[in-house]
Amino acid sequence: MVFVAFAFTVGMLGTTLPTPLYGLYQQQFGFSNLMTTVIYAVYAGGVLLALLLFGRASDVLGRRPLLLAALATSALSAVLFLTDGGIPVLIAGRLVSGVSAGFLTGTGTVALVELVAPRHRPRAAMLATAVNMLGLGMGPLLAGLLAEYAPAPLRLPFLVHLALLAVAAVGVWRTPETVAAPRHELPRPQRPGVPPEVRPVFVPAALAVFAAFSVFGLLTAIEPGFLATLLHLTNRAVAGAVVFSMFAGSILGQTALSRVPGRLALRLGGVVLIAGLGAIAAALATSTLAPLVLGTVVVGIGQGLGFRAGMTAISEASPAARRAETVSSFFVVAYVGISVPVILVGVAAHAWGLRTAGLTFTGAVALVALTAFLLLLRRR
Repeated sequence: MVFVAFAFTVGMLGTTLPTPLYGLYQQQFGFSNLMTTVIYAVYAGGVLLALLLFGRASDVLGRRPLLLAALATSALSAVLFLTDGGIPVLIAGRLVSGVSAGFLTGTGTVALVELVAPRHRPRAAMLATAVNMLGLGMGPLLAGLLAEYAPAPLRLPFLVHLALLAVAAVGVWRTPETVAAPRHELPRPQRPGVPPEVRPVFVPAALAVFAAFSVFGLLTAIEPGFLATLLHLTNRAVAGAVVFSMFAGSILGQTALSRVPGRLALRLGGVVLIAGLGAIAAALATSTLAPLVLGTVVVGIGQGLGFRAGMTAISEASPAARRAETVSSFFVVAYVGISVPVILVGVAAHAWGLRTAGLTFTGAVALVALTAFLLLLRRR
């Protein structure tokens, strides 16, 4: 269980490692904020590709082979970033990173759940979402510190990541397989589905996670740009720490409020998310740091509440033979939320400026979160 949790963390760390480095890439290759959002969103395309084509592969092949494939593709992404090949290679690196995350998210979550006794599975599902967020948060923090205070800012973060991936691969290799009779054949690609008996649980959780991940996608992609453009803070370690605070808030929301009943947690998560969006809008309107940091942490808490409650409910409700498929469907919704709104914000920022685009985005996502909250209130 420890080996899988470490591999999950290290794999997800690589997906956000470039976040505080985009400013350096912009200086080196001369692209705009719009191209930054496109490069970021390509990652979500890789996630969706992996989930749609191989969402149930670990149900057939076993959990361990898919975890090793995730670590291998993550290493390939790091190698691509080390080549300094320009915008096409950055896009390829992000796409491969997304494929790695697509392999890892569903498989890692299910593997952690299956490695414990049935009575401990709710805690294991919470651990899976926590290590997912921990890895996502550690990426910007590690890259920001290395880029600001160590040599070779565009190389050293990826070399460190490759070393961590090697350790994680050894751990996964020593992990027992949890699929009773894995078959040595690739399943035919098919889109992930949701069993009918799980849909009453799946639909409200998916609505909530779409809104939350939209905010996560925006802040991960261009919050360093907000800090540099609107607040004139160019320290890459600060940018990485601010983004990390969002994921730390998510872990806090998942763990500190773990005793909140699932349906209440989904509703409360929506309310907290809207409050965090209000603080971020105030920061953008007034160009002040404190409400931006506060709003970032509060958004993370709201996301953590909703994500934990949804993941736990879906993992418990899913039949074992289709658990990875159902969890993959949940992540498809999340990563659609990460990708499409971020590109729209990039287009809006190119046309109207970063401040106006950010304010418009926060209002739109707050409306989506409010709609999800009202729908949850109407459900029995």
